[in-house]
Amino acid sequence: MIQVTPVILCGGSGTRLWPLSRSGFPKQFLCLTGSESLFQQAVQRLMGLQADGIQVNKPLIVTGEGHRFLVLEQMRELGHEPGAALLEPMGKNTAPALTLAALAAVERGDDPVLVVTPADQTVADVSAFTYAMHNAIRQAVQGAIVVLGVTPDRPETGYGYIKASMAHTPYAVERFVEKPDKANAMRYLAEGDYYWNAGMFVLKASVWMQAITAFRADIADATRAAWAQRSSDAAFVRPSKAEFSAIPADSIDYAVMERCLGSHFPTRMVPMNAGWSDLGAWDAVWDVQPKDEHGNAFVGDVLSNQCRNNLVHSSGRVVALVGVDNLVVVETPDAVLVANKACSQDVKHIVNALQQHKREEHTLHRKVHRPWGWYDSID
Repeated sequence: MIQVTPVILCGGSGTRLWPLSRSGFPKQFLCLTGSESLFQQAVQRLMGLQADGIQVNKPLIVTGEGHRFLVLEQMRELGHEPGAALLEPMGKNTAPALTLAALAAVERGDDPVLVVTPADQTVADVSAFTYAMHNAIRQAVQGAIVVLGVTPDRPETGYGYIKASMAHTPYAVERFVEKPDKANAMRYLAEGDYYWNAGMFVLKASVWMQAITAFRADIADATRAAWAQRSSDAAFVRPSKAEFSAIPADSIDYAVMERCLGSHFPTRMVPMNAGWSDLGAWDAVWDVQPKDEHGNAFVGDVLSNQCRNNLVHSSGRVVALVGVDNLVVVETPDAVLVANKACSQDVKHIVNALQQHKREEHTLHRKVHRPWGWYDSID
């Protein structure tokens, strides 16, 4: 029986989806597609990996202190409990986060296969996702480090790429490529052996600890020190803040994956064609939303006349559009965004300006959720 432990990386603030996503209530906890949040969708997909010969353990959630009750409440709505919520005192990127999860996974002497995914992605075809993950799990249990490669359908410049050797299966990873310009993205699509890097990894907990120790011993040692001084409170596990602050920040890709190529750590890629999106900006949300005959995607109370290819999200008030195309309009009780859909990535500049002016609209909604309920600042 293969033991699998899901690891959900639940950090980040999703600033490019402001004003709906804010640091106090980021995009992974929002219902942007369907009736479940992106985090809940990730939990459901991973718990659905249970199959003959595969036992799925309770997931490990790596998140921040401020989101701990959101994690528990949204999992309670699904009828699931976390194996542990590992609370980072501060963001140190994904390599220390995965190291924390690996240390937690081997705490009882087990060595499960870790299925590592971000919390803020969407997958349209869950059966294709499951098929690819089962393939990856079978390779990882033999000691391989496996990355999921999304089959590209357009020359996307917003994603990193994986170049895979197509000579034999399972595919070997030849190199990881940074976000390309348009010309190179078109070339990658034409050549056919490049895949989007979805930030999903499958590997045994012991293999990760061996790799992070081999390539970034400073991260491994500092994370072990923070873990050794941890405190626990019910489902919450808190590494020592003093030791954690000394951990160098780095990503899984930079700290380990890129260094594995050509090493004694076998690095494989499993292709996945499952309607994946990271919903990185409002144009990506428009892509996955159902649309009317004019290409408009409306959520909430929206009226329109002679409009095409717009995304409108109304949280309460009626939003009316007349004679406009390719806009993003997001209405919340304390902020309204109007943007050209082609400039969705630039919303982060508005968030930066709010931070510089020490305004609260980038941090909290007017309605703020707390463990005991919520409060609404009406004045």
